[in-house]
Amino acid sequence: MALKISLKPNERIIIGGAVVTNGGNRCDLSFENKVPLLREKDIMRESDAGTPACQIYFVIQLMYIDEDNLAVHHQAYWKLVKTFLDAVPSSLPLIDQISDSILKGQYYAGLKTAAKLIEYEEEVIARVS
Repeated sequence: MALKISLKPNERIIIGGAVVTNGGNRCDLSFENKVPLLREKDIMRESDAGTPACQIYFVIQLMYIDEDNLAVHHQAYWKLVKTFLDAVPSSLPLIDQISDSILKGQYYAGLKTAAKLIEYEEEVIARVS
């Protein structure tokens, strides 16, 4: 079954590593095979990855769209996770979920859980402040 996506005018999407920008009109796309894709709302730019949880999200994003450098991204992920867990041990259930997705090659699912990790990080920072 094909995946159907509607893009808003000027909305960006990453399709298989290529950044595509829609024109001035609404656009409907159908994907008939499996390909990594991220809508603009799910894309994190490197310059926006300013917190440890955001850096974890960004590295998982790279795993998802840049399979050619998967080993490098995995190595960066495990290093970031160790540092994050040392600082926030209570994040272990979320980190376990993310890591399980990554080990299964389910990077999009890992991204979704990493978004929850970002929210959790914000909660922890708010409690400390």
